[in-house]
Amino acid sequence: MKTHPAIAPESFPEPLRPLAAKVRDGARLDEADAELCFETPHVLHLGRLADAVRRRLHGDVAYYNVNRHINPTNICVYTYNCKFCSFAAMKGEPHAWQMSLEEVWAKAAEQGGNEVTEFHIVGGLHPDLSMAWYEEMLRGLKERFPQAHLKAFTAIEIGWFAKREKISIEETLKRFVAAGLGSLPGGGAEIFHPEVREVICDGKLDADEWLEVHRVAHGLGLKTNCTMLYGHVEKVHHKVDHLMRLRDLQDETGGFNAFIPLAYHPENNYLGLKYHTTGLDDLRHIATARLVLDNVAHVKAYWVMVTPKLAQVALSFGADDLDGTVVEETIYHMAGAETQQALPRRELERVIREAGFTPVERDTLYRPIVRAA
Repeated sequence: MKTHPAIAPESFPEPLRPLAAKVRDGARLDEADAELCFETPHVLHLGRLADAVRRRLHGDVAYYNVNRHINPTNICVYTYNCKFCSFAAMKGEPHAWQMSLEEVWAKAAEQGGNEVTEFHIVGGLHPDLSMAWYEEMLRGLKERFPQAHLKAFTAIEIGWFAKREKISIEETLKRFVAAGLGSLPGGGAEIFHPEVREVICDGKLDADEWLEVHRVAHGLGLKTNCTMLYGHVEKVHHKVDHLMRLRDLQDETGGFNAFIPLAYHPENNYLGLKYHTTGLDDLRHIATARLVLDNVAHVKAYWVMVTPKLAQVALSFGADDLDGTVVEETIYHMAGAETQQALPRRELERVIREAGFTPVERDTLYRPIVRAA
């Protein structure tokens, strides 16, 4: 890490001065430092440190992309295993859906497919849809929208396909790449620690398996994202363990594009919690991620989750990316999110500019896109 000579540790509250000195000197934070980030009441000062790191990496640039979310089905064999999930349904339930291939392709076209640079595709673990169906879905999208990057399938889905087909993770990924897959999203990580997974997603792909899917993907040259779901039953040491395991894999492979902290939403699921995270919680997690994950280039403030207004503030707390235009977001809205379903390019750019940053449209791999006026 590079040093930050403008940081003056003596200007911080005494408990944060050793942490500020580490950030100033470019030293890697350890587990005790990460715990301090999660526990300190001095969140504004934590944000100052994260902002210094963010500006060293990205200056005043804030990224966004023109993307579309597609969820082919919410029917999932893990509906009752993942107690925190408000998206999944069993076959026959009133809120269950399953698109046909033609409906997936039509949905992409209806949502401005010719302008889109990324389709973000995730769904439930459908007991009847074959891997060949999903391969045909990818091929059809790529044929119709050759300019679009296909970011599809969480590690949970990849593990499910491999199990159903009785093939390796590597072979599963290679088949999807041949069909048009460009990268993996970061969902399904939740919290790695087994004490938490036993409560919120018992029986689901475990931490080692999630990490292995991403390790194999990175070995094949695929970039992926990583996430952490917070604000439910986890404790500080669970979150520290989670971030350290992500950082270790990134040291090994360098394959993570971005980290996205995801706040738990309590509506319409079986976990039984009633409280939402606060804006301070969300800013703390973004700042902590920026300071601890020193080897992951980008940290997102996912505007669908935190609202566009708080996402503006998050750009000064370590975030450098607001995600994209989205158009139709299902997973968080089924959990009670009240944010918009979409933000057009002009509005995203306005939000970024009014926060004091320079908007830059990017593709999935963070290459700038210049469009004709």
